[in-house]
Amino acid sequence: MSSQDIPTAAVSRLVTYLRILESLELQDVSRTSSNDLAERAQVTAFQVRKDLAYFGRFGTRGMGYTVPLLKRELMRVLGLNRTWNVVIMGVGRLGQAIANYPGASDYQFAYVGLFDVNPDVVGQDIRGLRVRHADDLGSFARATPVDLGFLAVPPEHAQAAAQTLVSAGIRGVLNFAPTIIQPRTVPGSSDVADEWKQVSVENVDFLAGMKRLAFYTLNPSLRPSELKPSEPKPSDPGTGDSPNFATVDVEE
Repeated sequence: MSSQDIPTAAVSRLVTYLRILESLELQDVSRTSSNDLAERAQVTAFQVRKDLAYFGRFGTRGMGYTVPLLKRELMRVLGLNRTWNVVIMGVGRLGQAIANYPGASDYQFAYVGLFDVNPDVVGQDIRGLRVRHADDLGSFARATPVDLGFLAVPPEHAQAAAQTLVSAGIRGVLNFAPTIIQPRTVPGSSDVADEWKQVSVENVDFLAGMKRLAFYTLNPSLRPSELKPSEPKPSDPGTGDSPNFATVDVEE
């Protein structure tokens, strides 16, 4: 199966399953099942097994999943078994809050650089990193490998800041500005410029989330399943951990 066949929603659910496994591990729970994961993730057991089947063969027929092993495999699939060097573009209040968030290092995300254009901010030290001018990003990225760039700039500057990141060779952009980042195109054409072809952009829009929440609060009958209280899930093909998707234990 090619990567094009994997739905974006399946990857998002994988992140949810990983969070659940981490919680189970903290509770010293050693085994789980697709039914248990489904209940905690607010999906069906069939969906859990289908999502996992995109990425490999996990678990033991009729016995479920070994929590530490499934956690390890999902971290591998998500690329969390390596260190990702991150720079933050925009070190205002939001950028500083992101830089000071303590959980990033738990998932191998290492902040290596902070950048801004505000002369009142450039030169400050935040969590052991000196804020550099945004113009220095290119030379910085040539000397220090950078994998991801976080955008925490005003929306009117987000496109230009994203281009600065991409021009520096950064291929993953997490955009916190409430605007859509557009890839640069070849002049006179609608074709995406070569430097953007391998770039992935993830948008985090707090205001959009608040607006959706306001709508569903006013219209509770229209709420999507993830916003509804926990309810028993409908039955699906196979009630145990031996459904349509064959599974074998990853233990050696």
